[in-house]
Amino acid sequence: MADQIFDIIIVGGGPGGYVAAIRAAQLGMKAALVEREHLGGICLNWGCIPTKALLRTSEINHLLHNLDEFGLSVENPKYDLDKVVKRSRGVAKQLSGGVAHLLRKNKVTVIDGTGKLAGKGRLAVEKDGKPVATLTAPHIILATGARARSLPGIEADGKLIWTYKEAMVPAAMPKSLLVIGSGAIGIEFASFYLNMGAVVTVVEVMDRVLPVEDAEISTLAQKAFEKQGMKILTGATVKGVKKGNDSVTVTVEAGGKSQEITVDRVISAVGIVGNVENIGLEDTGVKVERTHVLTDGYGRTGEPGVYAIGDLTGPPWLAHKASHEGVICVEKIAGVADVHPMNVLNIPGCTYCRPQVASVGMTEARAKEAGYEVRVGRFPFIGNGKAIAMGEPEGLIKTVFDAKTGELLGAHMIGAEVTEMIQGYVIARTLEATETELMHTVFPHPTISEAMHESVLDAYGRAIHF
Repeated sequence: MADQIFDIIIVGGGPGGYVAAIRAAQLGMKAALVEREHLGGICLNWGCIPTKALLRTSEINHLLHNLDEFGLSVENPKYDLDKVVKRSRGVAKQLSGGVAHLLRKNKVTVIDGTGKLAGKGRLAVEKDGKPVATLTAPHIILATGARARSLPGIEADGKLIWTYKEAMVPAAMPKSLLVIGSGAIGIEFASFYLNMGAVVTVVEVMDRVLPVEDAEISTLAQKAFEKQGMKILTGATVKGVKKGNDSVTVTVEAGGKSQEITVDRVISAVGIVGNVENIGLEDTGVKVERTHVLTDGYGRTGEPGVYAIGDLTGPPWLAHKASHEGVICVEKIAGVADVHPMNVLNIPGCTYCRPQVASVGMTEARAKEAGYEVRVGRFPFIGNGKAIAMGEPEGLIKTVFDAKTGELLGAHMIGAEVTEMIQGYVIARTLEATETELMHTVFPHPTISEAMHESVLDAYGRAIHF
C-alpha cells in the first residue's frame, strides 16, 4: 500500500474519465486514473463500439437477403453467430488496448482498483477488498458511469431476461424476443435482432418510439420498423413475466387491454442508474438526485475539489457528452481562459438502427413551448439522387429555425448515414450560424448531405429539388 500525491485524480476510465486524464496531462498536471475493470468503460467495452460492430453485421445480412434490386444474387446466405460475436468483442478489445497506450503515452498513472473518497483531497483505492493505495490531490473527478436500470419483478437473470451485456454475446440466436423500452439502446438491439432474422416485439410505455426525438421523426421511424416486420406496442406496460425452461411469457397491458406474448428472450432497456454507491459521497456536499450527481456547467459538485462528469451526472447520457464534459472540467480547473460551460442543446444524439436517426437542438414542439415562432424545413430522401442510387430512398431531414433571428434551433434526421451527417448542423449551432450561412454553403454533389441544404432552403420557401 502506497501514498501517492497528484495534481488531479480521475475515478473511472470510461470515455469521460480517460479523456479528462489525457487532457489534464496535456496541460501539465500530474494525473492519476483509477479504473476497476476495463479502460474505455461501458461504452467501449459493452456499449457504443461493440454494438456498432454487431449492427454492421446485421446491415450486411439484410443486404445479402435483398441483393436482387442491385442486380446481384447470393444463394442461401448464412452467418456464424460465434464469429459475429467474436468480431464484436475483438473490436472492443483492440480499442481498449488503444486507450491504455494513449494513457501511457501521456504519462497518466493508471491504478487498477475501486476508488472511494476518504476525506478532503483523499481517495482510497481497493482491489478485491484489499487496500491498494491512498491517493491525494486537490482535485478529484468522479466518472464512475452508470448501469442498466432494473424493473421490479423483471430483473435480468442472464439467461431468459437480458440486459445490454447478455444481448451482445448471445450463445444462440433467439427466434423471437421482446424488447422493453424503445430508447436508443432498445431500438438498436431490436434492429440488430430483426435484421438477423428474429421475430421482434418492442414495448414502450410512452406514446411513441424513440420518445426523446422529434415527434415527426419518431412516427417515420415506427413506420419503417413496422414495414420491416417489427411489432411495436406503444402506451404499453409490462405487468409481469412468467419464465419457462427456454422461453418467457410476458403480460403486456395497452389501451386497457392485456395480452400475453411468449418469446425466447426478453431484453430490458429501460434506462440507466448512476453508480453513486460506495464512492464516499456520504458526509460530503455532493448532492444526488434520482441516482445522478448534480453539477454545474463545469462539472463542479457541491463539495469543493470534487467534480463529476459523464453518465454519473445528468442527461443526455452519451459518450461524446462525457468526453466533452471531461475536457471542460479539466480546463476550468487548469485555468484555461476560454472555457465555456456545457450546452446540452449542442450535443448530438445518434441511434444506429435501420434507418438511422440523429438530432441536435430543440424539437419543433419544444421550440414552440419555449415561445419561439418557428420556420420548419423538410426534405425527403426520395428527392436526393445519391440516396436513390444507394437504394436508400426512405428518410427525411427536418430543420427548425427561429423565424425572427434565423437561428438554427434544431435539426432532426432519419435515413441512411444521418449519424455521420448530423455533425454539419452541430457545427452550425456551435458557430451560431443562421439560415443565411447555411444557404450560402456549397454542398457536394452527389451526396446525401445535399438534403441538409435543401431542408434549410425549404424552411424559407426556396427548396429547388422538391
